[in-house]
Parts: sequence; C-alpha cells; structure tokens
Amino acid sequence: MNPFFAKFLNSVYRKEPISGFILIWGVTDALIGGIGGRWSLFSAGFMIALFGILIRSLQEKKIKAVRQERPVRYQLPSAASNPPLPLLMSKKRRR
Repeated sequence: MNPFFAKFLNSVYRKEPISGFILIWGVTDALIGGIGGRWSLFSAGFMIALFGILIRSLQEKKIKAVRQERPVRYQLPSAASNPPLPLLMSKKRRR
C-alpha cells in the first residue's frame, strides 16, 4: 500500500470514525463496481460515499457551531483566596 494512501485513510478515519467508515466503504464499492463493469455496484458505492461526505460535513458544522458559542476561558483563583497550608513537622522536631 502506498504510504501516502495509508496516511490519507488514517486521517479520514481518525477525524470522525463513523462517517470515515461509510466514506471508505462507499469509495471501495464504487472502485470495485467501476473496474468490474458492474454499474449498479458503482452507483450504490457512489451514493454511499456521498452519504458519508454529507454526514461528515454536518458533523463539522455542528462542532464549529459549538466552538463559536462558548469560548473557553481559563481563570486561576487569586493567591489570596487560598489559606496557606500548615507546616508539617514530626513529633521529634517539636520537642
């Protein structure tokens, strides 16, 4: 397998596993149908691949909308709000 093709498949599958699986499944069916001359398998694979692309685009739009709604803000509490911790000393040192 071509290393470029393997990286492409990994990137497609890692982002969204379900839509990536559907997309790869559809493209595989379309390739088998196109090479073998079975146009029904090619058309079914093409439709499945389009469905996978549609699912991926809807998921990306949903993720972008959530990120834009709530910007993440990290705030550390002020140092004056926390009381200092007591010093730990063994009983031998106290005497």
